[in-house]
Amino acid sequence: MQIADIISLIEEVAPISLQEEYDNAGMQIGDKNQEATGALLCIDVTEDILDEAIQKGFNLIISHHPLLFKGLKNITGKNYIERIVIKAIKNDIAIYAAHTNLDNAFGGVNFKIAEKLKLENVKILSPIKDLFLKLVVFVPTSAADKVRESMLCAGAGKIGNYDMCSYNMKGFGTFRAGEGANPYCGEVGAIHKEEEIRIEVILPKYNRDKVINAMLNVHPYQEPAYDIIELQNINSYAGSGVVGELAEPLDAKYFLEMVKDAFNVAAIKYSTFTGNKIKRVALCGGSGAFLINDAIRAKADVFITGEIGYHHFFTAEKKILLVEAGHYETEQYTKDIFCDIITKKFPNFAVQYANVGSNPINYL
Repeated sequence: MQIADIISLIEEVAPISLQEEYDNAGMQIGDKNQEATGALLCIDVTEDILDEAIQKGFNLIISHHPLLFKGLKNITGKNYIERIVIKAIKNDIAIYAAHTNLDNAFGGVNFKIAEKLKLENVKILSPIKDLFLKLVVFVPTSAADKVRESMLCAGAGKIGNYDMCSYNMKGFGTFRAGEGANPYCGEVGAIHKEEEIRIEVILPKYNRDKVINAMLNVHPYQEPAYDIIELQNINSYAGSGVVGELAEPLDAKYFLEMVKDAFNVAAIKYSTFTGNKIKRVALCGGSGAFLINDAIRAKADVFITGEIGYHHFFTAEKKILLVEAGHYETEQYTKDIFCDIITKKFPNFAVQYANVGSNPINYL
């Protein structure tokens, strides 16, 4: 099994195209085509974690936060990032990160936090727009089933909880094959009329090439006619943050204690109590202050994130309870997601959580 096989599993859940523009998710260092000897899971890559991977004989580190956010103009070992790069290359260690693509994925980081808080009816708080394409292709009737199935099996036709979705309409097409052509039907130099099926399928932009290639590989025409149309549909199954509900309303102070227990954090910050009990909960792991207004519009009683910042607390205005629970603390369960993805497919592959902690913040 190659490292590329492990990465492919993660990107099925969290495609790189879901990452934010500022991010640098994906392969950080190393050759993904080498055989995988084991994976060490962590939130941040540190020198101690790299040493642990070497000691265990694992040649893959999977982290939530990318080691490399910005380009390196030189690599001399003057800081921990450069020292990790040098040592990882010397020891053939591959480093991979799934960051905001995993944050924005359905079932990703924020869904794991919601699970820890036992939220129900969990939905994306701020869905991504302009993520979908429509592929329209014209196929002779005799080949329609084969072409349709090929596209659907390649990932087209998924709408929410439904898959294998397509629209099909009968008609006919005309063409004339020129010199040098090798037509599937009709004769060179003669106008031909063929009964065809117009097949329409929806697909995410990140799956564009895979679906097109699947269609072209089985389409019988030498020059298939097809259209790619950009859609403005909102994807309610990908985006920032989530919102859900507790089974029963809770007193605000009791709820805060529950948050501390769920994240195993020594202290949390919170805004002035609104006087309301907590029922509807919005949240975002990491730095999610940009979603405060979305949480208010979603009529959430509380918004939980890792970092808020002093001035953002003023925006609560007793409309919502704001809770800052720590960046690392709200994302610590990302390792569970990586582990579940990998072991479900490869139960005998060596996957371990890093023994060394990487949270740079201490509490007194």
